This record gives sequence, C-alpha cells and structure tokens, in this order.
Amino acid sequence: MTATRVLVLNSGSSSVKYQLLDMADSSRLAVGLVERIGEEGSRLVHEPLAGPGAGGGRRERAEVIADHGQALRAVAEELAADGLGLDSPELAAVGHRVVHGGTRFTAPTVIDDEVLAEIRSLIPLAPLHNPANVTGIEVARELRADLPQVAVFDTAFHASMPEHVARYAIDAATAEKYSVRRYGFHGTSHAFVSRATAALLGRAVEDVNVIVLHLGNGASASAVRGGVCVETSMGLTPLEGLVMGTRSGDLDPAVIFHLARVGGMSVDEIDSLLNKKSGLLGLCGDNDMREVTRRAEAGDESARLALAAYVHRLKKYIGAYTAVLGRVDAVVFTAGVGENASVVREATVSGLEELGLTLDPEANAARSPEPRLISTASARVAVAVVPTDEELEIATQAYALVTQ
Repeated sequence: MTATRVLVLNSGSSSVKYQLLDMADSSRLAVGLVERIGEEGSRLVHEPLAGPGAGGGRRERAEVIADHGQALRAVAEELAADGLGLDSPELAAVGHRVVHGGTRFTAPTVIDDEVLAEIRSLIPLAPLHNPANVTGIEVARELRADLPQVAVFDTAFHASMPEHVARYAIDAATAEKYSVRRYGFHGTSHAFVSRATAALLGRAVEDVNVIVLHLGNGASASAVRGGVCVETSMGLTPLEGLVMGTRSGDLDPAVIFHLARVGGMSVDEIDSLLNKKSGLLGLCGDNDMREVTRRAEAGDESARLALAAYVHRLKKYIGAYTAVLGRVDAVVFTAGVGENASVVREATVSGLEELGLTLDPEANAARSPEPRLISTASARVAVAVVPTDEELEIATQAYALVTQ
C-alpha cells in the first residue's frame, strides 16, 4: 500500500489546528481544531470528510485539555474513530508549521534531534510561536516515532530576498551577533498564492511577476518575480509592514524610545502596545474588518480613519513593489480580509489607474470560493482574488520531501 497521506499540524500557544490530506489527489480527509488548551472552556472540534464518520458533520468534545500532549492524543483518537488513525500505513508524514527558521532553514526539513534543537534555539526570534511549534513536534514524534516529521517554515519562501533587501542599515557586527535582519512571514501563503495566480493567468510561474497581499488579522505583502520572493513587508518579526488587526506595522523606531523616556513604559508594555493594542484595534477599538467597515459606512469617524490608514499603507506597498519589480502582471488579494472584504479591495485599487489597475465593480462584489479575476478586461495589470491554502502547501512540501 502506497503511503500518500500527510497530517498537517499548526500548533499555537493555546491551540492546535490540523488537517489530514491525501496527496494522491490533494483531497482533505479530516479537519479540526483544538482551542483554549490549558484554559477553561477548552474543546476539540473535528470534522471527518472520509471514513466511517464522513457525512455525519462536525463532532465536538468539550472537556479539560490540559496541554498539547493531551490535545494531540485527543486528535489521534478522533482520527482513529474515522478509520484515519496515526497508525495507518497510508500515513507518509506529519507536516509541522514552524514560524521562524532563521537563516539556516530555507526549505522544508526532516526533523531529527539536531533540527529540533536548532528550532528551539530560534525561540528568541519568535517567542510567541516557536515554543508551541516545538511542543507539537515533540508530541507528534512520541505518537509516531517511526514516521517522518517535516518542518515547513513561514520564513523559508522569503529567504530568496537579496542580501541588500534582507539587511537593516545598522552596525553589521551587531546585526550578525543578534541575528537582526528581515526574515518575512506567511511564506507558505505567499508561495501558494503566487503559483496559483500564475495558473489563473494561464502562464508559467517563471514568467509572472506578482504582488501578493495576504490580509488577515496579521497582514503582509510580497513582491514575487518569476516565483521567487524579492521583497516582503514583515521583517525580524511579524510587526513590520502593513497596518494589521492589532499590530502597528511600520513606525518610526524612535516612538519606542519616546514611550520609554517620556511615557515611562517598560519594554514589555511597549511590546504589548505595538503587537496587541495597535493597528485597527488601536485606531478605532475593533480589529475585525467586518465591524470596522460597517462602522465606517455608518459614519463612525474613528472607523473611517482606521480604514483609511489601512488602505493607505496598502497603496504605498503596491507602489513600492511596482518599482521593485519593474513589471507587474497581477496584484492578488488573499486571506480572510483579502478574500472577503470587497470594500477594502475597491478602496485599495481606486486611484491606481496609472499603475494599470482598474476593478470590475460587479466582479469585485461577487463572492466565490474560487480563484478569480476582478479587474476589467482592458486592465494592463490583472487584479485577482485567490484563496490561500497554507495547509495544502505544507502538505505538498512535506510529501515532496519524504517521497524524493
């Protein structure tokens, strides 16, 4: 029996998202989420799409889930109940999302003790994410010690950025000592969407230049030339770049000094302010774009300001990345906001006609789960909406590595 299945695990600080895929046809066999791990109200929501449980809809387990070990064992039980257990000979690998790969990990990597130690050593660069990623790997290795575990890194797709793009203009010795450089994030999404956009245009990836706008609660932009990332908006951490749900994005670094010296704020307080209390939330009190646009349309001035700031930053990056690429074939919107907020897409493209961008209002307003063009037939640069699929990208990379 050929092993074609890949279990994708995305372990967060208090959650585990998972999908089981069959790479023979890229189909999903099961999806689920364990949330509020170690907290009151923890639960597991599991949906079988194949096996005996298929067609029965979602199943929910509301119980105390103390840690990631218990969470993953519960996931294994639910999969086994559907005939999709981790002991299946059809399982080829477990693919793990790892947020930060530093400069060493620039491609999917089979995990051994040395690799796991290296991922641990990168925790200072991603203190909110890498610890949970490590825990997920450790538990999965315990559950199936014989099975290849593959790390797929958020930063890997951006490792192709030229050195002069990746480097900050600070003292080189200091930057080297503390690994200070631009890494970029959401790499699996940018990789998947840039390829899918080329397919939508009916062209080879190598022939297409794309600006990808991944707009969720976290948001990032990338400039992709011929399938290779040459610039991205996030930097050392996911804080740099676009206005996000709760993150500030770009700001004068001296703001931090000012808040410390004049405001008497600690480093941790400033960190919390910029990562958790800024962006749309800081400007208007809401970080859900649906609520922000509803309030803006109703005349709420703070929501209008927040939306204007969000869109303005997007326009700046489109203009900058047009200059970086020289020729742009498509600007593509993806992720929760990018795929669903037609108001944001319209406002972002409006006024960029000189860059070759014009929207078809009817196409932009239509909702669809499929990749689609929303630009006019005469537009020099295509504008597209392409749903991202990070789990499929992780599974694809992991499966390709273990079957080489």
